[in-house]
Amino acid sequence: MKAKDPDDAGAPAESVCSMVLQILVPFLLAGLGTVSAGMLLDVVQSWDVFQEITEIFILVPAVLGMKGNLEMTLASRLSTAVNAGKMELVREKRMLIIGNLALKQLQATVLGLLASLMATLLGWMAEGKMPFNHIVLLCSTSVSTAFVASLLQGIIMVGVIIGSKRMGINPDNVATPMAASFGDLITLALLAGFSQWFYSFIELYPYVLYLVDLLLLCLIPLWVVIASKHPASHILLHTGWEPIITAMVISSIGGLILDKTLSDPNLAGIIVYAPVINGIGGNLVSIQSSRISTNLHLNYSPGEVPEDRKSCYNPCRTFFGSGANHRSAQILLLLVIPGQFIFIHTIHLMKGGHTLPSPLFTFAFLSASLIQVFSLLCTADCMVHCLWRKGKDPDSYSIPYLTALGDLLGTALLSLAFLLLWCSGDSGSV
Repeated sequence: MKAKDPDDAGAPAESVCSMVLQILVPFLLAGLGTVSAGMLLDVVQSWDVFQEITEIFILVPAVLGMKGNLEMTLASRLSTAVNAGKMELVREKRMLIIGNLALKQLQATVLGLLASLMATLLGWMAEGKMPFNHIVLLCSTSVSTAFVASLLQGIIMVGVIIGSKRMGINPDNVATPMAASFGDLITLALLAGFSQWFYSFIELYPYVLYLVDLLLLCLIPLWVVIASKHPASHILLHTGWEPIITAMVISSIGGLILDKTLSDPNLAGIIVYAPVINGIGGNLVSIQSSRISTNLHLNYSPGEVPEDRKSCYNPCRTFFGSGANHRSAQILLLLVIPGQFIFIHTIHLMKGGHTLPSPLFTFAFLSASLIQVFSLLCTADCMVHCLWRKGKDPDSYSIPYLTALGDLLGTALLSLAFLLLWCSGDSGSV
């Protein structure tokens, strides 16, 4: 099935104005969610558990990124299914939704466990020691947070996609940013709450932590049985692990960078802004990835790509052209500067951080964010087409890699920006 127009054929018709409006509202909501998450992280970093078990900071990008990966891949898969007409029949829609939610609970539980083990390994490598009770707390906190956050946000995401369809809105434009709008805040609140709660039990009632882990791990066979009943989720039971596990490892490295940066009191202000730059970058590139994936599903057979994507990759092709995906890439990149400008000033007005938005800080932060998003959009264009050419579904593969890369790039660039600001003597910013 070959398209006459490689960008627009078969896709929902959109004007530039409608595209901007559909992207802008969820983008602003997602931004406010990440701002709130940053402010919350600034508050909870002084809690006993965060002071005593600093490896939790390694968990933060990993758990937030994992949540985002699972939510956004779910949103992307369901958005593609809606646009391809696969959710018209009630029975098919119910099986598709239940199968995907069960798969997501399975992935959340397993990845929560792996994220805690990764945080333990990185913490041990950095410090040279890791008490056993710290390992147990990290495990219980990570698995509980991933399980509860995944369940709550998965149900919300299904409602958003079905609602978008009924309102005539393209789910690709709203689903992925809405998945992360207040997801970071909810996930971070659960992470802080569970960690402090388990910390209060760790000396007198350690068996509570073991029971929580045992209960959630015992549910794994149930999720496997339910997910295997739908063909799409059944396939992902076997093939969907590589991208999300790799993404979790990449995000954990970003968490290690954050943990080490926070160990320097001169750079402590980074804690407020890390969720903002990481969350916004991930949201924007997820929109583009979902849109390109939908276009390929509608117009090309697996393994077949547009003619202009068969040659060597050229970054100019991502932003210059007349297709809808070229326009969306331009819009997403143009949203970075005004969007992040609003968000950093919102943080300052709400007194959520230790930094003032001085001109030098504003320039450094916006430059880091712009470099991050530009790199991610170029990477998304290349990666999605490469995955499709290899016969892999970009909805399940691309977003985990892209959001994890966004976490790593965002944290590294932000740390570099704060270090340069401190070296330049801009004490009002750091």
